Amino acid sequence: KNSVKAMEKELVTCSLQGKEKVALKRSQIFQIPGGKDLETKVIVVLGKAGMGKSILVQKICQDWSNGEFSQFEFVFWFDCKQISLPEKRYSLKDLLLEFFVKPQEGSNEVFEYILQNPAKVLLVFDGFEGLHDHENIPRRLASQPEKESCSIKELLSGLIQKKILNGCTLLLTARPKDKVYQCVSKVDKTIEIVGFSPQQRELYMTKYFEGLPYGDSALKLIKEHEYLFSHCYSPVMCRFVCFLCETLLEMGDKSLPSTLTTVLLKFVQQKIPMQTDVTAMQNQESLATLARIAWYLGEKHQSAMKSCHLPSKEVNEFALKYGFFLPFAFPRHSDSEEEEFGSTFSDFVIQNFLGALHLLLVEVIKDKSLTKYLSFPSKKKKPYNWLDLVPRFLAGLLFLQDDPYFCSLSKNDVKQSTKKQKTLLKYIRRLQMNDLCPERLLELLHCIYETQSNYLLQHVALRLKPDLSFLGVVLTPPDVHVLHSILKMSRKEFSLDLQNSNIDMQGLKDLVGLKNVASFRASLSDTVKLWKSLEQTKDYKLLRASTEKFVLDPFKAKTMKDVSDLSDLVEMREKMINCVQDASGCSSYEIPAIKNLRKLEFALGPICGLQGFLKLVEILAAFPSLQHLDLDALSENGIGDEGAKSLSEVFPTLTSLETLNLSQNKITDVGAEKLATALPSLSSLKTLSLYNNSICDFGAENLAKVLPAMASLRVLDVQYNKITGVGAQQLTDSLRKCPHIKNLVMWNPTIPYGVLEHLQQLDSRISV
Repeated sequence: KNSVKAMEKELVTCSLQGKEKVALKRSQIFQIPGGKDLETKVIVVLGKAGMGKSILVQKICQDWSNGEFSQFEFVFWFDCKQISLPEKRYSLKDLLLEFFVKPQEGSNEVFEYILQNPAKVLLVFDGFEGLHDHENIPRRLASQPEKESCSIKELLSGLIQKKILNGCTLLLTARPKDKVYQCVSKVDKTIEIVGFSPQQRELYMTKYFEGLPYGDSALKLIKEHEYLFSHCYSPVMCRFVCFLCETLLEMGDKSLPSTLTTVLLKFVQQKIPMQTDVTAMQNQESLATLARIAWYLGEKHQSAMKSCHLPSKEVNEFALKYGFFLPFAFPRHSDSEEEEFGSTFSDFVIQNFLGALHLLLVEVIKDKSLTKYLSFPSKKKKPYNWLDLVPRFLAGLLFLQDDPYFCSLSKNDVKQSTKKQKTLLKYIRRLQMNDLCPERLLELLHCIYETQSNYLLQHVALRLKPDLSFLGVVLTPPDVHVLHSILKMSRKEFSLDLQNSNIDMQGLKDLVGLKNVASFRASLSDTVKLWKSLEQTKDYKLLRASTEKFVLDPFKAKTMKDVSDLSDLVEMREKMINCVQDASGCSSYEIPAIKNLRKLEFALGPICGLQGFLKLVEILAAFPSLQHLDLDALSENGIGDEGAKSLSEVFPTLTSLETLNLSQNKITDVGAEKLATALPSLSSLKTLSLYNNSICDFGAENLAKVLPAMASLRVLDVQYNKITGVGAQQLTDSLRKCPHIKNLVMWNPTIPYGVLEHLQQLDSRISV
């Protein structure tokens, strides 16, 4: 249990959520600030299937061959799904100089040079999820793994644990949900590939259709189908959609499918046209067999297998002929060894679609048990999580019973298919949607959207709860499109929390623009970018609507970026007010989020605490309704006397402040004196906490002097400071002149217990 908790902590530590998105050049990938030259460096590239991780790796290899990344004399690139078959065993020498590249001569000398110069070696393991059972990478190694044969997992374990080739650079690519961090004790750099922006999608399509007579109409056609265009953020899906559009336009068909399921069905139809002869029967059987293979490999988190393990030669030829499979060769340990071949699905989308097709075709799976293959009902781990598009394709296929091409693929009769469809309808009606976590709710919405059933779409739209939180959940362009479509159908008003969701600006604009979205929270930087864009395009109507819907309260600043973003919001306030006033004709207008901010927490920690707080103090006056300012953080901000002095200077502007928490901030008598001088100007202050600072008797004396002037104060906390009996007596004497104060908390280890007990007897408002 402890090891699992440690892994979870490591996953949280390495999470990219909430971090600033920065474009990274390929030349910067291997730049690791402060990295030790003599230790193995581990770089992890994350990205959903189809995002282009393998293309990136290939481009790195190409750049290296053209003279870039000169720090490496050797670059070895391995496709994990091809090297991880359980029965395959390698020594490090076999892996590097037999599998990848075989020197014509001097292989022993080359290998010795590699062992002696590990810093000049880059090892790339592409598709970490392709390692069979990679979560159970062993901790024990062979006595001489450089020379003895062992499994790829054992070799990789030795590399990660720095027991083999210590000092080399490891580049691992993996899907975001893969537990790569459980196998790697320390990651030096994490990079995430997020896919194409709308502009990059257009550029890809322009290049794809370049020189074709219908290029412009193809781009226009795809952009008109917003759902398909949103899926084109994924490079592999972009290629799919472009191929299909090209094929249809060549045939004179100017209509594109409306869902992902129909796109794939159309794609298969272009590969295997509908036929009525014996060939059609053979194709039907081969496709059913291929669908079964797709599902059972997916259950094992695999996409490749030895060609000799396929059910028949005909199935292999069928898969290769129509582009469902790609062939590859396994390495030979010697020239006399017979060459072995393998087959892998051409991409993850095809495998997902065929896996869903298998669940629909197979007669063993009855209609009642079909719903267990949808991923939203249970918290338990399911084998199809690796095939994450299967539930969407499955739901979509269930509602394609009238499609003649789909019927030609299926052996099942219409009654059985209709029965399965009714089972899904019944299941959705009974589903407790409000109990679903955000990820599973999104998956449900995708499945419903794929059905294109008006009844189901309306049913879900009406059942959505009004407060929808996607806090920390990555929202991709297809997620946003589906959410937008279903929210638009509802008669309810919604409040959306989109913080740390990595939502793109177009998606944020679309959701905020919905009339029934009454309020939203989003990352400050994303919101400011949206407002700047709306101002530049002079869309003042949406600008005003979005400023009125934006919610900032309560706000917690945890990084310097949070403080900078808040400062940017305040800075552009005047500009935005002028824009809205000019557009609406109003003589006065305030941004509600700034005007209504009541609670502000500050938790930057000791390293950036003072620097961030001094920047924050500059803008505090912009928040007229601020009631609660909390600087008490577990990591201790440590604003010290300089921060206290700076804060005291803006007290006269904080007319609404009721609670001020300055606990654990290393404030001494110097800071306490500055605070005391200005505290009476806080006309609404009810609670002041100076808990666990370094205030002594001089500071207590200054506080005691001003207490009678603080008419609104009800609670003062000066526990765990360095106040002695002298300071405690001064505070008690002042308390007699302050009938408005209800509680004075002042236990200090430096006050003798007898003294404190005596003072408490004199005034029951004193707490210990």
